[in-house]
Amino acid sequence: MTTKGQPRRRVSIRARVLGSMILLVGFALATSGAAIYVYERQELNARLDDSLTRTVEEFRMLAETGIDPQTGDGFMHAEDLLYTAMQRTLPARYQGMVGLSADQLQWTAPATVQMRLENDPEFLDWAKTSATDQHVLIENVDTKLSDYRAIAVPIQLSSDPKPARFVLAYDYSAEVGRINTQFMVFFGVGLAVMLLAGGAAYLIVGRMLEPIRRLRDTARQISESDQSSRIEVTGHDEFAELTVTINEMLDRLEEALNSQRQLLDDVGHELRTPVTIIRGHLELMDVKDPEDVSQTKDIALDELKRMSLLINDLMTLAGANRSDFLNSKPTDVGALLDEILDKARALGHRDWRIGNREEVTAILDPARITQGMLQLAANAVKFSEEGSRIDLGSAVLEGSDREPMLRLWVHDAGAGIVQDDLERIFERFGRGQNSDRAKGSGLGLNIVSAIASSHGGTVWVDSVPGSGSTFYIDIPLAQGAPRV
Repeated sequence: MTTKGQPRRRVSIRARVLGSMILLVGFALATSGAAIYVYERQELNARLDDSLTRTVEEFRMLAETGIDPQTGDGFMHAEDLLYTAMQRTLPARYQGMVGLSADQLQWTAPATVQMRLENDPEFLDWAKTSATDQHVLIENVDTKLSDYRAIAVPIQLSSDPKPARFVLAYDYSAEVGRINTQFMVFFGVGLAVMLLAGGAAYLIVGRMLEPIRRLRDTARQISESDQSSRIEVTGHDEFAELTVTINEMLDRLEEALNSQRQLLDDVGHELRTPVTIIRGHLELMDVKDPEDVSQTKDIALDELKRMSLLINDLMTLAGANRSDFLNSKPTDVGALLDEILDKARALGHRDWRIGNREEVTAILDPARITQGMLQLAANAVKFSEEGSRIDLGSAVLEGSDREPMLRLWVHDAGAGIVQDDLERIFERFGRGQNSDRAKGSGLGLNIVSAIASSHGGTVWVDSVPGSGSTFYIDIPLAQGAPRV
């Protein structure tokens, strides 16, 4: 927990990932190593006990069915049986044996056997006192020299009153030490692998996080006055896709900021004119002259009306980026065109006609399309002579090289538009050379463009100065749209 004014310590993603990976690998190695170690210890005990048990069983078989090599008959003396048994027993590594007769050391293992039980007095004391009856038990024997896993087999023949004892033992400490050595090697190799994996992960994670670092550096470079910085795209993996997505986001951000800045500049410029006009007339108004007061009032109301129109158009444009801007539904385009024509007749005394009607059902927002078409019709009225012809039309454009498009248009026989103005008139507050600032907000065609874009389409114009203009709205039409 950090207190106010205390800097928060920053831990890099690379360090967190590397630390988590090392902890995970270390935990996996420790857990698996501990499980295997316990298993090996259990296997060791089972193996030693099984070896001792089999040796005892072999000794019993020899005592019951064996033949004394010297006499050719069964064993008559315990020492002979003990001697023969020890000759036939080959001790394993870390295993030794001794033979006792009348509690005295009688026989020892061959010289090739490394483990010498006779050199451990404490073990010999145990061997002399163990197995006082016929019950044979495997026991752990701890001495100062070592720990043993041992068994003592008493020998008592009915033909020989002198008892003997056959003793086998494993050096348990040496066996466990061998396992411990193996696991020390295991953990040493595991530690080396973990360090190598950590180093490789450090490099790999660093390479993977390079796009994020470039994003951080790019974000630091971006300011209100400069949004042009972009992240270099390298590779074809998910981070490359993330980089492309972020660059696209930065493009949209730059476009939005530039649009916002341009909007503020344009709005300030557009509002400055009516405010200046109203203020100038109010300052110069003669309050004692009723006619001057009436004229000033009319001018102020007219300018305020234009400001209200500008604000409404700006609100429409602001809403074009919202998800609820459109209310699309299946619409009969032919019937919609008739309704638009009926509404357009009130815009001015013109020869209104439908040049072409496409009877098709399309998914669109009829209210927004009506708004856009009426705006185009109002422009046609504004730049055409009274009584001239204005055509409204619709058609479906199909072709193998493109998807079906619904085309709506408004054609007038007005003044036309010069070539330099064809693109500029669709910009915010864009006006052609023939336009009159006092007759509109300068946002009408920009609103039409926003409506077309919201439908996934475009708006464009084909015009010849002096011969009229045709404004088109092209909207993608869903495949298989029914015709009525």
